[in-house]
Amino acid sequence: MSIKPILAYGDPILKKKAEPIDEDHPGINELINDMWDTMYNAQGVGLAAPQIGKSLRLFVIDANPFAEEEPELKGFKKVFINAEILEETGKAWLFNEGCLSFPELREDIQRKPEIVIRYQDENFETHEEKFDGVTARIIQHEYDHIEGTLMVDHFSPLKKTLLRKKLSGISKGQVSVSYPMKFPLRGGKR
Repeated sequence: MSIKPILAYGDPILKKKAEPIDEDHPGINELINDMWDTMYNAQGVGLAAPQIGKSLRLFVIDANPFAEEEPELKGFKKVFINAEILEETGKAWLFNEGCLSFPELREDIQRKPEIVIRYQDENFETHEEKFDGVTARIIQHEYDHIEGTLMVDHFSPLKKTLLRKKLSGISKGQVSVSYPMKFPLRGGKR
């Protein structure tokens, strides 16, 4: 078990489009296990490799915490490698999202309710699936990370201005977190 520090907002890796992975990537299984451990330790439902400093097209999702309100999410746990969203459809809807790279920040973000995505699983088998509702939203959020898009990129210019001080505080480590993080404007871990 290896829990990695999660990069906070402001780290340049988070804004970079991640690189594809092939099945010969050294330590891929260990990396996936570390991502599960890191995500569970931070009580998240998803984690993308760039959030732990690896600019790779890889994210993990466990939607079980939403199963009480949405029973179909019970047991939904997947690894997504080299994912590509092929289609986003439906009328966009608002949902309050958080992000492990943005502790103490939750905001309403608008996303389309249905997606079709092609990805490889942990055995590098290719799948093309359709997801909707909360599942689609979690996937879209993590997919954004491998595309170098952050939740703040969905905010209006006014919202970004209003949150400037809070965002600066996150980059400087002026937040209370229960999991290890690296803050770009502070140097070192917490």
